[in-house]
Amino acid sequence: MKRNCLIAILSLMFVGLISMNTQAQTSPATMPTLSSTNPWTADQLMEPAELAAEIKAGDAKAPVIFNIGAVEDIKGAKHIGAVNNAENLEKFKNALALLPKTTVVVIYCGCCPFAKCPNIRPAFLELQKAGFTNIKLLNLSTNLKTNWVSKDYPLAAK
Repeated sequence: MKRNCLIAILSLMFVGLISMNTQAQTSPATMPTLSSTNPWTADQLMEPAELAAEIKAGDAKAPVIFNIGAVEDIKGAKHIGAVNNAENLEKFKNALALLPKTTVVVIYCGCCPFAKCPNIRPAFLELQKAGFTNIKLLNLSTNLKTNWVSKDYPLAAK
């Protein structure tokens, strides 16, 4: 009897650990436990393939892209750095002050899964506070390497 109880408890713990790990790798649009902490809506997420296609097309109406993390730059992105640092957040605010509020602005970090990212929420909230109306968050649900680099999407020249 004790053995069966121990097996049942260990099984429940294992399932719980797997469930927590799976959730950390989930897109923010589908994370019910964090939905109240996400300032963006599902329609404000931009899929990597969509942005890559716009960059490759060289469209004159391409969005302004900001790298608000500490990862490689996507082609055409303005490198700000991790905005959880006050100096970089101020740099981001200054860059935004130069843009019309109707500009399509795409932000990305890509350092880690959305659930753990210290940069996307402060940057997104700053865009909202500044009155931008066309805000997009690049849907790098795992990280830049997995969701962008491994797919050979365009990066800035080194």
